[in-house]
Amino acid sequence: MAPLDIDPVPVAGTWVRHLPAGGDPGYRTGLPASGRWQRGTVVAAVYLADEPRTAWAEWYRALAESETRPLARMPRDLWRYAVVIDRVADLSTSARPARVGLPEPAPSRAQWLAFQAIGEQLWSAGYAGVLFASASRPAGRCLCVFRPGAALPGLRPIPPPVREDEPPPPPRGMRT
Repeated sequence: MAPLDIDPVPVAGTWVRHLPAGGDPGYRTGLPASGRWQRGTVVAAVYLADEPRTAWAEWYRALAESETRPLARMPRDLWRYAVVIDRVADLSTSARPARVGLPEPAPSRAQWLAFQAIGEQLWSAGYAGVLFASASRPAGRCLCVFRPGAALPGLRPIPPPVREDEPPPPPRGMRT
């Protein structure tokens, strides 16, 4: 594969993610799950959203794809994370995925193999993560942070989480 022409950018600020209620915000499974930008067998990752509406849109997309009722995955804790990461690949605008041969993200796992190949190439090149447009809420941004070990590199959970016992309303502008 040819080298990727992506300038690294720093990412700092507060990002969010939801987890099953009462869960450890730093929990990592034995065999990490795969996501849009990585396969768990290669490198683990933590996926964050720029705001709660984006996190919930991504959650509703995953539920729709697996045909799971929202109440089956409740209650959830919405955690805030302080993020300070120096070397992130910025693929968050509509033109940037095309720069590396990718389409705009669609709310489906059907694209994941192509995105995973690029994400894993970025991981191998020393990027700490990928900043990208949400496939489920185009106005939102998401951050994939590669996690090679047990630590949360560049992330610090900010307690307490906000517990949601009922599914929030689906965000406006959401795609599933």
